[in-house]
Amino acid sequence: MKTLSRPWGDLAYLLMGDPLAPRLMYLNGSGSTVAEIEPLLGPWVERFHVLVFDHRGMGESDVPSDEYSMSDLADDVIALLDAVDWKTCRVFGISFGGMVAQHVAARIPDRVEKLVLACTSSGGAGGSSYPLHELSALPADEQARRLPLILDTRFTPEFVASDQLAQLILGARLRTSDPIRARGARLQLLARRDHDAWSALPSIACPVLVAAGSTDGLAPPANSLRLVESLARAEYREFAGGHPFMWQDPSAIPVMIDFLARP
Repeated sequence: MKTLSRPWGDLAYLLMGDPLAPRLMYLNGSGSTVAEIEPLLGPWVERFHVLVFDHRGMGESDVPSDEYSMSDLADDVIALLDAVDWKTCRVFGISFGGMVAQHVAARIPDRVEKLVLACTSSGGAGGSSYPLHELSALPADEQARRLPLILDTRFTPEFVASDQLAQLILGARLRTSDPIRARGARLQLLARRDHDAWSALPSIACPVLVAAGSTDGLAPPANSLRLVESLARAEYREFAGGHPFMWQDPSAIPVMIDFLARP
């Protein structure tokens, strides 16, 4: 991975795919790293020149010493676009990445060609996603009890016991034991706590696809519908599954890729 020097430390990023393909900034979710999601990026890399990075405090990016805001995270994205000399691009944001994407698209509307907001929320009057900073403060056993139904409202113990994909999804949610990385994760959750892009949504000028999972307990479909109401050029698609609907509904990724790939 390459690094970009920022005032708070180094931002680690990766360019993947054909440089002649349409450009796509891929913004990943809470606690996710490039190393974790890279094996899942194949369908995106086949169609786009993909720019992906570790948010500050995550993966190979440095952990900042101070708290930061969602606007600061948008600064990171814009600085990275400038560093790779992408004047315009398409943007995909999932969950926390979708929150960051809203701030970016509102700040630089002339540089975002198309946008997909997946399983995310505007904050403010449009509704907030589940407060993960509160969940993370609970004892580990209580987190483990609550998390399944937050990710997917169908994930009762009986459902999970009979569903292999649900078991894989829950098994992938591991907490780090590294104190520095744990601090990075905590700082991200604190920034997420104050996310509110509601008043900025009318500034987003590009076509937007808002995608939701029908049984998502973390970013409920109602929040996605409020996003659509406040965006000038938005359409809505609902898929089978919860917060990880992209991996639960085989039709989801092709639909989002096709939307972004269209001229």
